[in-house]
Parts: sequence; structure tokens; C-alpha cells
Amino acid sequence: MADSPSAEPHPGLCDPVPPHAVPATPARPPQRAPEWPRCTLPALPAGRSYRFHTMVKPVGSRCNLDCGYCFYLSKAALLGHERQARMDDAVLAQHVRQTIEANTGNEVVFSWQGGEPTLAGLPFFERVVALQARYARPGQRIENDLQTNGVLLDDAWVAFLARHRFLVGLSLDGPRDIHDRARPTRGGTPSFDRALAAARRLAAAGVPFAVLAVVHRDSARRPLDVYRFLARESGSTRLQFTPCVEPRDFRAQAPSQRAPESLPRVGSARARPGHALSVVTEWSVDAHDYGQFLCVVWDDWLAHDFGRVHVNLFESAIAQSLGLPAQLCTAAPICGKALALEHDGRLYACDHFVYPTHELGHIGRQHAGDLAFSTAQVAFGLAKHDTLPSDCRACPHLALCWGECPKNRLLRTRTGEPGLNYLCEGLQAFCSRVARDLPAIRARLGR
Repeated sequence: MADSPSAEPHPGLCDPVPPHAVPATPARPPQRAPEWPRCTLPALPAGRSYRFHTMVKPVGSRCNLDCGYCFYLSKAALLGHERQARMDDAVLAQHVRQTIEANTGNEVVFSWQGGEPTLAGLPFFERVVALQARYARPGQRIENDLQTNGVLLDDAWVAFLARHRFLVGLSLDGPRDIHDRARPTRGGTPSFDRALAAARRLAAAGVPFAVLAVVHRDSARRPLDVYRFLARESGSTRLQFTPCVEPRDFRAQAPSQRAPESLPRVGSARARPGHALSVVTEWSVDAHDYGQFLCVVWDDWLAHDFGRVHVNLFESAIAQSLGLPAQLCTAAPICGKALALEHDGRLYACDHFVYPTHELGHIGRQHAGDLAFSTAQVAFGLAKHDTLPSDCRACPHLALCWGECPKNRLLRTRTGEPGLNYLCEGLQAFCSRVARDLPAIRARLGR
């Protein structure tokens, strides 16, 4: 399970698919969603629109892989989900209707994740596009992205994805030994060959796809092996690197529930993986190693692949350095517009905050638009900015980082102030590298 996309624009998948219309002829008559609950959001002034984005879990945390670093497999036990979790037609219809109603711009993005969303089956996704065709307003563009491990992507799946212009995020961590060490099947067998075969099928069919690589404690120490394989052998020129950071108690407790005094100070032994009392799991990436990974890959990318390979973190950093908005929710000053919908219809504040304490409500009882812009969710999004420690506010790289993802704020500053990001050391090293190279980049871009 890799990290997820958000709303403005896709942060989890490098480049969105060019806008398109949903096919007008459904594969089968869809079940129509009840008209209740209704959206009560007030009208906005001309030129403004409501926008939010939801990562949907059609089979909950169910997956055919057993990735050692997965943060989502444990959700079934935490949330009391049934063993064969699957979104029913009524919840699906409500989700499609409400998402289209509440996003009042001319474009709506649907994201399908897991677990492994392809376990829902092709007929489920045929109903998805049929419902979208039914509810789309005239002139409105509907886009879909699918995050998958690729194991089930046979010719029929790929033909469907090509026909309906899905953007695919394919999880592939690097060369065979790196990938297979972390991403075995539920039966313990390797998954590399099937993931690479999926990449080949997608490329041959012209399906746009991004490679999603998790950077964990081991892979971070082999930056060029990972990057060069993905940039040259995966068949995709769109890459996303997601740092693996999981607190030891992630299976039971939301990041926001930790007592500030329990957080280790930056620079202490507990602030790194490997210590018996570390704040993070054994497989979490070391902050220093993550910074080195990004800097080494950045140098190689800038020297050989600038303009050819699209690395979302790099391109967002360049855009922000030039005064443009962040392209990733983790690099934006506020968050809250990227929600998560479980298969049972319960909506949560974020993909990384799927915990009972961050449940917003059920879309069968409250409209998703009202929940997305509720007081609780607005406060959740603003807290990213409002709870920054003073070290962050004084940092010369604040405009590139904004404290990164709130779920990674696991440390205290040297003076004891809580809320410092676990990856701070590495992020500072990377941001310094971007600042060093920005004049040359400006010259190459003619800026």
C-alpha cells in the first residue's frame, strides 16, 4: 500500500490524465442512488467552486499481498470489518452521486484504492463508470485513477482501463530483490514478475500509469539502484517516492492522540528506527537516509532525466520555488480536502487518519459534501498550519515543506516543543539541494 493522491491536483499520481468525458453508454443499467441525504452546502459566488477528493476502499483493507510495511492491513481488526469486505451497490451509488453533486467545478476525480481495489472485480468497476455516466452534469469531466499492486491486471483489466481512460498508480519498489523482500503475496511468494508484467501490459495498451515506490529503511540506502531501475526499466516516466514512516502504535492509535510529552526529541536515539524504544517501526525509513536518498536521486535526475522523467516531489519543489502552488498535499500549507471512504460508507478525515477518532460520518446518513466541509474537517485541515512548532516557522525552507504530513509529526524540537516532523533532517537536506540548484533550473526553464 503506497501513499495516496489528493485533490488539488493529484499528489499521489504524478500527472493527471488529460480531461475526458465519461462514456455515455453504460455497460449495464446502474442502481440509482436514493436522493437522500441531500447536500446543504451554500451556493458560492460566481467563479468559485467546491472541490474535494476521496480515496475509496471498495474492499476495505483486503489485499492479495502481505507487504511488510503496509499501514492499512490492520484496519480490518481496528474497525471491526468483515473478512470479505466489499462495497455494496447502494453505498457505491451514494458515493458517485454525492461526489458529483458536491464537486461543483467542471471536473470530478474518483480515486480507487485499498487494500487492493481490483479484488472488487471488473463488474464492480463497470458499475462505477455506468453510475458516473448517469450522474455527471452536462459538460462535466469525470476522471478515475486506480492504485494497484498489478497482480490481477490481465488483458481484460487493461482493456477496461484503456477504454475508460483510467490513470493507474502501480506499486513497484525497485529491482527484483528490493521489491520482493518487502512485497510478497499472502502465500509468501514473490510478486515482482507480476507487477512488472502489469507495467508492460499498461505501457503496451497506452494506459497512462505512474510507478509508486515506497522508500523504507532498506531501500533508502540504495537510491541509484531504485531510481535507475524505475526510470529506465518500469515502462513509466512518472515516479512517486513515498517515505515509509509508521509509529510503533499505528495499528491502534491515531497520530493525533499521542501525548506531547511522550514524543522523543529530535536528535535522540528514540527518534531513529532500530532503537528498542524508537517512536517508529523497524522498517520506517531513517530521516538522514531519506534525505540522502532524495539528494542522490535528485542529482542523477537533474543530470540525466530532467524534463523526461516526472518525479512528483521534485516537480512540486521546483514549482513552489518559483512561487506556484504545491502539487502535493504533504507540501501544502493546509490539508483536509483528501478524504477516505471505507467500503461500509464511513467517511474519514484522511487516508492516514482512518481511525474511529477521525470518522466524519456515514454517507448514507449525511451527504459527503457536508461532511467534507464540516467544522470538524475544516479544523483538521487548518491544524496542519496552526500547530507548526516555532522551529518550522523560522525555517528557511518552510514554503517548500510546511511541516510535511501531519501524521509524521512524531518529534519534539530540541527545546521540547511538540509537532516536529520525523523526517525534518532529511527534508532540510533535500530542500537545501533544491535551493542550491534553483538558479540553474531557472536558466533551463527560461525563467
